[in-house]
Amino acid sequence: MKQRILTGWTFTRALYVALGTMVIIQSIIQLQWVGVLFGTYFASMGIFRFGCASGNCSDGSFDTEPNEKSKNQIQTVEFEEVKTK
Repeated sequence: MKQRILTGWTFTRALYVALGTMVIIQSIIQLQWVGVLFGTYFASMGIFRFGCASGNCSDGSFDTEPNEKSKNQIQTVEFEEVKTK
């Protein structure tokens, strides 16, 4: 978890944290407690790198490696003709 928080910072992550923090501060000043929830959600997306703040929404890239079974393999398929009467 510590490595996930400290590495891989992009402009988008920093922007999510900054804007989420600004929403939290403004919501506390104006006593709008629902805004604190929204700000916390967006700030945590940036801090913990989940959702669109991690970059997975725009290009579909993921940090996982494909399984051995999922590799594309060419297989020979034999077809049998079925005749009807």
